[in-house]
Amino acid sequence: MADKALVRRLSACETMGSATTICSDKTGTLTLNQMTVVEAYVGRKKLNQPDDLTKLHPQVLSLINEGISQNTTGNVFVPKDGGAMEVSGSPTEKAILSWAVKLGMNFDFIRSNSTVLHVFPFNSEKKRGGVAVKLPDNVVHIHWKGAAEIVLGTCTQYLDCDGHLKPIEEEKVFFKKGIEDMATQSLRCVAIAYRSYDLNKIPSNEEELAQWSLPEHELVLLAIVGIKDPCRPGVKEAVRVCTEAGVKVRMVTGDNLQTAKAIALECGILMSNEDAVEPNIIEGKTFPLRKGGEVVAVTGDGTNDAPALHEADIGLSMGIQGTEVAKESSDIIILDDNFASVVKVVRWGRSVYANIQKFIQFQLTVNVAALVINVVASISSGDVPLNAVQLLWVNLIMDTLGALALATEPPTDSLMHRSPVGRREPLITNIMWRNLVVQALYQVIVLLVLHFGGESILHNKDSAAHTIQVKNTLIFNAFVFCQIFNEFNARKPEEMNVFQGVTKNRLFMGIVGMTFVLQIIIIEFLGKFTTTVKLSWNLWLASLCIGLLSWPLAIVGKFIPVPKTPLSRYLTKSLRRLKISKSHATQ
Repeated sequence: MADKALVRRLSACETMGSATTICSDKTGTLTLNQMTVVEAYVGRKKLNQPDDLTKLHPQVLSLINEGISQNTTGNVFVPKDGGAMEVSGSPTEKAILSWAVKLGMNFDFIRSNSTVLHVFPFNSEKKRGGVAVKLPDNVVHIHWKGAAEIVLGTCTQYLDCDGHLKPIEEEKVFFKKGIEDMATQSLRCVAIAYRSYDLNKIPSNEEELAQWSLPEHELVLLAIVGIKDPCRPGVKEAVRVCTEAGVKVRMVTGDNLQTAKAIALECGILMSNEDAVEPNIIEGKTFPLRKGGEVVAVTGDGTNDAPALHEADIGLSMGIQGTEVAKESSDIIILDDNFASVVKVVRWGRSVYANIQKFIQFQLTVNVAALVINVVASISSGDVPLNAVQLLWVNLIMDTLGALALATEPPTDSLMHRSPVGRREPLITNIMWRNLVVQALYQVIVLLVLHFGGESILHNKDSAAHTIQVKNTLIFNAFVFCQIFNEFNARKPEEMNVFQGVTKNRLFMGIVGMTFVLQIIIIEFLGKFTTTVKLSWNLWLASLCIGLLSWPLAIVGKFIPVPKTPLSRYLTKSLRRLKISKSHATQ
């Protein structure tokens, strides 16, 4: 929660740590979603100051304002007491409405002096939306607004700055060049167009009107506006961290590909101005969710994103702009709509996965050592050095306190310097097996030496029965100390410095300290319960030294090379070869 991620499904944490691809929505996630019109083309004139009224004919202004005020889902509210104007709607709508207000649009007046006959809502496939409006003199205007390159393709004329209609065919190259220029500056390009229509051709009843499709051809181009949506601060660094961590970041967009490409360059998703943007940039309408063995995370905020959020390995919805449908279909909600927070989720996921591995390595070492010691001792001498109560205490250290100590390790930067764990990678790695064998072998050898040669080593002048009790208590004490010190080794399975950041985890230090104190209490005061006897200071020192030796041994063990191929995969291949060879021998 502190990192702005609300986890709805607990398993998503671990899965996110294994993510190999993040398909991120562009608007609002990679960008601030604070849009402003910064450039405009009206006719053949480029308005670098988009609210420069001196260059526009009144008729052109009137049609632009009419189209913007009626063909919108937003609203402009001007308080009667002279307070600040409020503009509502989607970020794109707000940007265009704010621009029209600067052009002198009287929103309420235009809306009250015309009648909306039919609305064609914005369609994500067609990338445009329209409205049919009847004016007071029974003239009908059909206004369209949408992706500039799409709307431009439906226009046959344009209205120049002087209010003259002109054929657009010869000027399409000019307008396309203008769209490309704005797109390369990472501007979202929106075109505004209209056409007059015969009132008699419009259906007279509501039933026919509901099925009527607005004419979307032979339009007159009114304006093309370029909307700036700046990249979020920190996104470029977050993308760099993902790339270094082996996680591929892909942008999913419904915008012009040139605009998306410019923002991708700004965010660091594209490293150079390359022509082939796939597969780094994917158009929303052709977005394929192909897994192919990869672990895919998808971000989204709209209702139409819900299927992708549900089908992805990890669905990440946006907490601010996200719809309830998107949130319900997601596994994790990003509360601040920021891509940098998505990277924090990856970091946390890897931490969860790594902590599980640390605990498993620690747990298996304890189990293997205890099992081998008791089995070998019981078979050879008929006596077990670790009794049931002592093993219960060891299990308490291993299962409860050990889990708390190792599972609460906070995320570290080193987690983002390794490759993601593949979908079929084994939980226990070769490095873990190496560490486990080294520590378990050391514990087994030392404790079996104490078991079989303890009496002669101790030189105890007391009775034979008491000597055996002292020996078994020393074995138990040394075994527990080995686990306490090996807990530090389990924190950093691959690093030499196992103490790095240990003081920051107060819970770990507290549990280790508490285990140490409880062990002293058990040996010194609870001998009847655990079948132990009090130890002299030199035997306490011997136990401590046996435990301490696990630290340098862990460092030496890390110099032992291990194969990259997982042991389980190697064994599977060997068994397969054995079966094939047997089959050939039979034939």
